[in-house]
Amino acid sequence: MQLNDLYPAPGSRKNRKRVGRGNSGKGGTTAGRGQKGQKSRSGGGKGPGFEGGQMKLAMRLPKLPGFTNHWRVEYAPVNVSRLNDLFNDGDVVTNEVLVEKNVIKKATTPVKVLGDGDITKKLTVRVDKVSASAQAKIEAAGGTVEQPC
Repeated sequence: MQLNDLYPAPGSRKNRKRVGRGNSGKGGTTAGRGQKGQKSRSGGGKGPGFEGGQMKLAMRLPKLPGFTNHWRVEYAPVNVSRLNDLFNDGDVVTNEVLVEKNVIKKATTPVKVLGDGDITKKLTVRVDKVSASAQAKIEAAGGTVEQPC
């Protein structure tokens, strides 16, 4: 047996009734739509969400407050304590290196170094942004901050 040999069981499939094809075949004249009225017309009837003239539910619900700033830039936060754990003395911290060390997912992600924790290693940091406290800690440890990259 092949896929093209399959067919439905006899009597299990029924052709749809073709209305509006003349009075001899039943379903002529008004074609099952009744006499006059909105639903008898072509394209007639109410749209989805119509509630009989009552105010639609979508219009009765309150709108969300505020707005969304589409130009907002989301930075991936990286603390100096994390840099201290992952890097050795004299290393250069860039987006590409952070991707290799699985700190961020993509090199195109903007990174901001934050000042949580302590740093003892001398690092060169080349990322998009560095907080003032992080910059002070990196420079106190003998490192440098070059921004933006």
